[in-house]
Amino acid sequence: MLTPVLEIGGTHVTAALVDLDGGMVHEQVRAPLPAQGSVDEILGAVAGAAARLVAPAAAPWGVAVPGPFDYEAGIGLFEGVGKFESLYGIDLRAELQRRLTPEPGALRFLNDADAFGIGEYAAGAAAGHERALCVTLGSGIGSAFVDHGEPVNEGPLVPQDGSAHLLTYGDRPLEDTVSRRGIRAAYARAALDDPDVVPDVRTIAELARGGDRYARVVLDHAFRALGETLAPWIDRFEATVLVVGGSIAASWDLIEVPLRIGLSEGPDTSSARRLTVRTALRPQDAPLLGAAWWARRPHVTTTIRDVGSP
Repeated sequence: MLTPVLEIGGTHVTAALVDLDGGMVHEQVRAPLPAQGSVDEILGAVAGAAARLVAPAAAPWGVAVPGPFDYEAGIGLFEGVGKFESLYGIDLRAELQRRLTPEPGALRFLNDADAFGIGEYAAGAAAGHERALCVTLGSGIGSAFVDHGEPVNEGPLVPQDGSAHLLTYGDRPLEDTVSRRGIRAAYARAALDDPDVVPDVRTIAELARGGDRYARVVLDHAFRALGETLAPWIDRFEATVLVVGGSIAASWDLIEVPLRIGLSEGPDTSSARRLTVRTALRPQDAPLLGAAWWARRPHVTTTIRDVGSP
């Protein structure tokens, strides 16, 4: 049975058919998305990508979308986040229901970071673990606390909204240290005479491998900070695996050691001794797998989720 899914990002939309039993993604279609466009322009692009699939009639669709969003009601709450402003207050369930062909049997929305975490749980690096913390590192930090395939976004076991990007390090937002912006700023302060010309993280990683001590110190500090900050929440949630994805995770050879050190030096370190730490196995299609898993669940109850930073 193939499940149709949509992954709506800040610059693109991906439509696909997913075989959950085989853990395979078929007929993947990726198209640009005008995040600053009108309702018709944005949803027209989404529907155009979906139309290129041969989707089963009356199938439930999984839709992974960033926050802020009311996932139960299917209503966009985008305001002050620099994208999808025209979708504020729009009932995306009703709008997509009439635009998609064949008409979906249901549209089930979930946060894009949660979709990534569920996908890694279903057929990736978190498979076989009852509780997992899955994070994505890129322009910011996305996170999913996953318990038996269910995202946990509230309660005492997880940070506010289940969102690591709301955590702090050294009395400042964690993303000031661990993000594309934070790493580039730290390298500019440490190594550059002209802070207006700053290499990207990929280049900083290459410099670190080549012996640039400033680059190495900056990256070591960032990922130790990540480990120290996540350690108490991993311990509280009793996660047995930490999965790291996102564009920055491509530099896993520079991430793993300082991350493990930070995890062992955090305020609560008992879980670090039994924690599996891995890079994502399905970095490209985990959100699609997660969206399909969500669509096929017998019952879906979600809440408003704050904006994440995958």
